[in-house]
Parts: sequence; C-alpha cells; structure tokens
Amino acid sequence: MNRRKFINKTLATGAAVSISSATAFAGDRTSVKILGISCSPRKGKTTATAVQAALDAAKKVDGHIEVELLDLGGLEILGWSGGAKPNEAQQITDDFDLILPKLRDPDVGGWIIGSPSYFRSMSALCKAFLERLAVLRSPKLLLADKPVGVLAVGAYRNGGQELVIEQIQAAMLCHEVMVVGGKPGAHQGATLWNAYKDDITKDEFGMDTAGKLGIRVAEAALRLALRKP
Repeated sequence: MNRRKFINKTLATGAAVSISSATAFAGDRTSVKILGISCSPRKGKTTATAVQAALDAAKKVDGHIEVELLDLGGLEILGWSGGAKPNEAQQITDDFDLILPKLRDPDVGGWIIGSPSYFRSMSALCKAFLERLAVLRSPKLLLADKPVGVLAVGAYRNGGQELVIEQIQAAMLCHEVMVVGGKPGAHQGATLWNAYKDDITKDEFGMDTAGKLGIRVAEAALRLALRKP
C-alpha cells in the first residue's frame, strides 16, 4: 500500500470532526500543533516513518492542525540519575536542551510518541527521554490534560509492542496527560511490524493503526482547543 492510498483510506473516519471543528474555528486563525517524537536511535528509519504516518493522518483531520516530527535518532540524551531537580542540579551536558524549546512550545496541543521494541521494552533512548521530561513537571505541569498517543515498532508481529506502549503511557501519566488510543484495531495504540527490511510502509495493518492513532490524537486536541476561552 502506498502512502497516498493509506492516507485516503485511513482519514475517512476523521471527516466528521473536521467539519465540526472547521465551523467552530471559522474566522479564527488558531492552530493546534501535534508533535511526533521518534525515540529510535536509528534516525529516519521505521519508527520515524511510523510516527510521520500518524502525523500525516492527524494533519488531514482539519486544516487547523499543524504537525512536526522530532526525530531523536543520533542525539545523545542521558537518563536522570536522581535528585530533586533533574538537569539543573546535575548540570547534565547532552542534546536534550536542544529539543527542550519544542517540548515547551505552548502551541503544541498533543503528542505522539514512538519507540522500537528492544527485548520487549522501550529503547534506552526513549527511557532516557521520558526521564528527562521531569523538567516539564515544575513549577507546573506543562503537559497536563494534553492528549498523548503511543506507537511501537517490533521485529515480530507480537514482538512486545503493546508492552512498550503500556510502559510509555505509564510514564506519561505522571504528567497528568490524557492518554489516547486509536480506533478499532488500535485501541491501545499503534503497533507496527518491521518485517520488510526497514520498509515499514509495507505493513498495511500497522500503518493503518498508525493512521487511526493520529486521527484520535488530532480529534482530542481539537476538542480541547475548542473548549478553551
């Protein structure tokens, strides 16, 4: 399945929210950004492609949706070694500060986080990234109530993807986010299988779950944006 066919098929379910939100946003330039974060050490590979597919689906839901992919591949992000004030107290020197402004962007209305499944767990890069998000909890919870969807890519169809999704969701609940799943076939999140020599787009089922996850995150972000005064 090529990307055009995938998007046309998957996005049909997002038409209803697009019509209603477009009416509500009429005459308003307000936009909602969905940030996709690929936590694979392999830059531009399967996890990044899967997150981008989810973002593509999210963007098609409504003209007010903007998307951005943050690919952590190739970056050095160290984990939190403990202490009351991560980063400041430890004076950690790595690449996390380079991406921090994007994470703190007030225009971001939702996140989609993706990780490969390594030994039925999230990547070390993903774990370190999640630990360093502690800086977004003080002095206030910057991510509170924002919808967050999760996807995972495994070497097998049942390669621990759902375990990875649960692990990431559990960490993000510490930020009081709104955990969002997908539509039927992707209720917990998107699960993809890298069975085609790094061409994840050939996993039609997995790509479909990525699209459905993107739609749900976009729908939730739009609804929350419409409720704000």
